[in-house]
Amino acid sequence: MNDLATAAPAIAGQDHWTTKDGGVKLFLFEKVAADPAKSRGTILFVHGSSMAGQPTFDLQVPGRPHSSAMEHFASLGYDCWSVDMEGYGRSTKDRDNNAPISQGADDCYAAALYIQELRGKRPLMVYGISSGALRAALFAERHPDMVARLALDAMVWTGEGSPTLAERKKKLPDFIKINRRPMSKAFIHSVFDRDHPDTADRAVIEAFAEAVVALDDSVPTGTYVDMCSKLPVVNPVNITVPTLIMRGQHDGIASMEDLLAFFAKLPNPDKQFTVMSGISHASFQQKNYMMVYHILASWFGQPEPVYKG
Repeated sequence: MNDLATAAPAIAGQDHWTTKDGGVKLFLFEKVAADPAKSRGTILFVHGSSMAGQPTFDLQVPGRPHSSAMEHFASLGYDCWSVDMEGYGRSTKDRDNNAPISQGADDCYAAALYIQELRGKRPLMVYGISSGALRAALFAERHPDMVARLALDAMVWTGEGSPTLAERKKKLPDFIKINRRPMSKAFIHSVFDRDHPDTADRAVIEAFAEAVVALDDSVPTGTYVDMCSKLPVVNPVNITVPTLIMRGQHDGIASMEDLLAFFAKLPNPDKQFTVMSGISHASFQQKNYMMVYHILASWFGQPEPVYKG
């Protein structure tokens, strides 16, 4: 059995808070195995539309080795962080807005500022999934100096050819009318059933659903409105940092053609596109999650090019 399949000792997490816009509170969570100053790098994990940071990136499931992505990457020597976007988890939820993608990119910036002030000014490794990929991409577009390497998982660009978004658009008039939509365990289960059932273990889905609803009984509508009516919200030409595109084989959020067109326009030659076998939408909760970790660890650990001619 290799070291990726063997459970590592638990790594304690630390809560952090920062503020934006004159007092809006953002919750950050950190896991690091040793001295942060001696880490291999700092990773910021950016969550998607329907769940906060800890359920997505620090999911604990008994009998599932390395279930927590943050714990796994901390064991590899990284200083790992997640941030709850405004409107999610333990961050401020009472302002009159629907937390659109642009605001999420601002939240990433506020989190990055806090992390760099606390841990040093080096650029971050950034991973975003689903609408979190759009938040992360827009953050990188606006602040390339703060991003060392970018990984975009379950990304969508124009929305062309997306069966998930085609179905979601049927409810767009309802989403526009409200700032928040209900969240339930049944909805989380539906995320895993809509594309290709059986890509995730039912026990993992249930644990994920429990963790999500423990923090949120409703979530903002802004990312859904943006993804159904305002795409594209990022411009690949302006994303100048090294970028990895990760697409699940069965993911219905973006067509292969949409993502390949996005990838072709990325100007930095240090870029990769990977298709993940047996994966649908929520990569870290899938049966093939260790493969996802391997792909991401390879990207974040890749040596910088010596020759750039």
